[in-house]
Amino acid sequence: MNELLKKLRRYEIMIRKVVNNQLQGDYQSIFKGAGLEFDDLRPYQYGDDVRTIEWKVSAKGHGTFVKTFREDKDQSVYFLIDISGSQDIGQEGKKKIDIGKEIAGVLTLAAIFEGSQVGLISYSDQKEKIILPGKGPKQGVKIIQGIFGHKNISQKTNLTEMFNFALNLIKKRSIVIVISDFIDEGYERPFKALAQKHDLVAVQVTDPRESALPALGIIPVYDKEEGRTTWVNTAFGSFSKKIADTFTSEREHLKTICKKNQINYLGISTREDIVIPLIELFKNRNRTMKRG
Repeated sequence: MNELLKKLRRYEIMIRKVVNNQLQGDYQSIFKGAGLEFDDLRPYQYGDDVRTIEWKVSAKGHGTFVKTFREDKDQSVYFLIDISGSQDIGQEGKKKIDIGKEIAGVLTLAAIFEGSQVGLISYSDQKEKIILPGKGPKQGVKIIQGIFGHKNISQKTNLTEMFNFALNLIKKRSIVIVISDFIDEGYERPFKALAQKHDLVAVQVTDPRESALPALGIIPVYDKEEGRTTWVNTAFGSFSKKIADTFTSEREHLKTICKKNQINYLGISTREDIVIPLIELFKNRNRTMKRG
């Protein structure tokens, strides 16, 4: 418990750093969605979220109209965390899984402070830890303990199942913050469906060695998800280039999906301090909310 309290204290300091940068409005806005309860209709303006267009009214030929909403006082924030074996890459204490948990911890405390209901879904290729939404400090501690105290059942990845599980579990429109390295295939359809139903934020955590493998000759590479070792020759330039190209193309693919589906995207490296990228995320969401 003492270690947990130290981590909570560190998160509080990080949050204050954001506030002290005079970004209080941006800081709060990450947990204020595009509105959850229907209020009225107004003419479409450039920059409006196309998902808010009321097509039946617009089809009558009097212009394009969008739905406006008022904020739900019982808004829920869900953290959807990929804790599969591929997250276990990086320096000790600064692995992808460590950074992902830190981000989830910081944002959990911020959401609790803002009065939101907070829930947690940790997933590998199966459900690992589920905490239904709740408010208040006790819920914050419960979420933090769920993030840091859980021991994996499986090391494998299945983002498709993770997103489908979230779609089935979360009935009411919520803010859903996905934290993953997004190393998987075929997850696009349920990921887009999640964005249609909820206010989605995608946080992609990466490590430099995923895109720049050093030329070390023939080395053993352990696949933690499959539990086996493969020997690869890193001396060939084509091998390193293929690794780098694959990393770049997959990341750009994710960014494109996010841009086309109104998903807030944040890429963060294990070598970065998490506070500055989070400030940029707050700024981005604040601009989005103002346009909406």
